[in-house]
Amino acid sequence: MHRFVNILAKFKWIGLIGLLGSITGNAYLKLFWLFFLLGFIEIFSNLPAFYQSIQQLLSYPLILFRHRFRLPSKDNYVGMTEYILPFKGQWYVANGGVDKRTSHSWGVWPQRYAYDFVIVDESGKTCSGSGKQLQDYYCYGKDILAPADGEIVSMADGHPESKVYGDGRAECRAKDIRGNFITLKHNEKEFSTIAHLMPNSITVTLGQKVVRGQVIARCGNSGNTSEPHVHFQLNDGRSFFASAGLPVKFKNVLAKENGKTGLADYIVKGQSVENRL
Repeated sequence: MHRFVNILAKFKWIGLIGLLGSITGNAYLKLFWLFFLLGFIEIFSNLPAFYQSIQQLLSYPLILFRHRFRLPSKDNYVGMTEYILPFKGQWYVANGGVDKRTSHSWGVWPQRYAYDFVIVDESGKTCSGSGKQLQDYYCYGKDILAPADGEIVSMADGHPESKVYGDGRAECRAKDIRGNFITLKHNEKEFSTIAHLMPNSITVTLGQKVVRGQVIARCGNSGNTSEPHVHFQLNDGRSFFASAGLPVKFKNVLAKENGKTGLADYIVKGQSVENRL
């Protein structure tokens, strides 16, 4: 079904022929504008995910007002908690950083300082084989750790895994772009979320207190994602969609880039990172 929807949605670009009709005045060619209506198929195929995207955009005035028109940054925000990476071993920062150039989603304020982590081999690949099976991916099923002491304040489990195509196409079979996720409250102004978890792998419950380094779930591919990875972000409120993203200051994290390895408070895409034991 998802493949059928994708094929139909691509036909919307035939609507560009309608532009030629508008230029030439050809009434028949103008009818091709109607093909753009096929774009609504993508929206209606997953309305909850579309609603969540709109929710993030509508939150912008509130976020600006709350921060007096000065969004948090590495230069003006002093964190209250030091975090470890939410996994064991060496992973690769596929997306994320603390400036516009390296940001996961600079224009999406709740996810401005989010990170996507994967495991890569010596050739830089995230999987073996064709990449069309979840088990092909090196990070799939790996333990997920609590990044700091905290309380479980929001979570979802039971969403199905999204299919992997091995070509970068994203799919969202869940009714939530996060898929299976956990949100932890670390203090009154810092809440972390780990998303795209494996179904039925969450080992904690709402209201439970956890300690830094505790295993809380396993890496999966649920939600809006093209392949298994760990999505991690820090926000100034409990809401994933209506709170500002915060730069994450890590503790005892080793970052490797261009053959050099050292401790890093802030990490950016392109680095191989791991917790220093």
